[in-house]
Amino acid sequence: MVKKTHTLLLVLVLLLIGALAGCSGSEKAGNESDSKEKTITFMHLWPAGSAKQQNLILTDIIKQFEAENKGVKIKVEVLENEQYKNKMKVLSSSNELPDVGFTWAAGYMTPFVKGGLFAEMDDVLNDGLKDSFVSGTTEAYALEGKTYGLPLELNIAPIYYNKEIFKKYNLEVPKTYAEFQTIVKTLSSKGVAPIALGNKDRWTGSLWYMYLADRIGGKEVLNKAIDRSGTFEDPALVKAAEEIQTLVKENAFNKGFNGMSNDEGKSEFLNGKAAMYLMGTWELPNYTTNEEIPKEFRDSVGFFKFPVYEGGKGELDSWVGGPGVGMFVSENSEVKEESKKFVKFFVEKWGEQAVEKAGIIPATKVDTASVDLPPLYIDVLNELNKASNLTLFADVQMSAAVAETHLNLIQSLYGIEVKPKDFAKQHEDALKAEE
Repeated sequence: MVKKTHTLLLVLVLLLIGALAGCSGSEKAGNESDSKEKTITFMHLWPAGSAKQQNLILTDIIKQFEAENKGVKIKVEVLENEQYKNKMKVLSSSNELPDVGFTWAAGYMTPFVKGGLFAEMDDVLNDGLKDSFVSGTTEAYALEGKTYGLPLELNIAPIYYNKEIFKKYNLEVPKTYAEFQTIVKTLSSKGVAPIALGNKDRWTGSLWYMYLADRIGGKEVLNKAIDRSGTFEDPALVKAAEEIQTLVKENAFNKGFNGMSNDEGKSEFLNGKAAMYLMGTWELPNYTTNEEIPKEFRDSVGFFKFPVYEGGKGELDSWVGGPGVGMFVSENSEVKEESKKFVKFFVEKWGEQAVEKAGIIPATKVDTASVDLPPLYIDVLNELNKASNLTLFADVQMSAAVAETHLNLIQSLYGIEVKPKDFAKQHEDALKAEE
């Protein structure tokens, strides 16, 4: 009996050892199988609540990518805008950025690039993508001739106008700045505010200054002053400041504009009290699909390009604006090749869906014949497809300190509190101090 018991125990021990060995082997096999699957970490700022349409498109693109790339999974983390920026700071300090994430152009991106945290993206751009982008968009994501991000969104700033007011006073869309000034003088003499502006926010007034700088001095004059290959005391930049003060003295803007927020200034246009409003294309839904705004008003809104300046170097098809968020790949990613492939896939798919599904203008060109959109959208997209240049918003190009100087000087310029030459000199001094 004892012998039988020992024999039984021996059999049980052998079976247990065999079972454990089998578990170990299958675990090893499982680990080997898991090791073949690659995971891309992707951090973005489009939550399902506050950015519902963007989130839906993004989720759909990820599913498509995973379906077409077996063995690659996208692990997503989503944060609100400010949370996202704060986490980027924390992760960059410990060199633990996600494999793929969102970034903004120029000033925001620069510290990450200089810290060696963002991978170069020219190989992705040159892999059949380059001609897909609107002229000037990818340049905003370049530093010292190399590209470090690919933009998803784009905003340009047209001059919206009230067609009913123009019709009432027999006004035509201006092609030249002289014609534009005639419109300003005509409307002002009739007691109608020619231009809606809320310059308490300052960047709103900067848009007008930037366009005048572009039309007088050409597309490079402002960029060169900021990147230090030129000077802010360039005669064209002084002349642009002079023209701003001429507009102020001609009562081109609604009363009290320098103390009004952008929303307060915009209401002058929405209420039919002002004839024109210069603002980014993020305003398009207000003039097309926003049913909270009367259809009669929406139907009365058109847009035109900032007119050319007689004797100036600027072109009619040169726009002021800038790309919104773009995508980066971490320089230290262990799945860099797969991450770049994902970014390329995302950019291509996003461009096809962004306008129609979310009302967002992408940084890539859109085939307007294949999308179902309000006419105003179609007209803007057609203009973008033939854009000759895109000058990035000045304050975005500048460091935080210089941008604050610029914005304060813009408000002083409109308030006739600084002379044009001093306006230019103070910019130059601020820029020179950071060289």
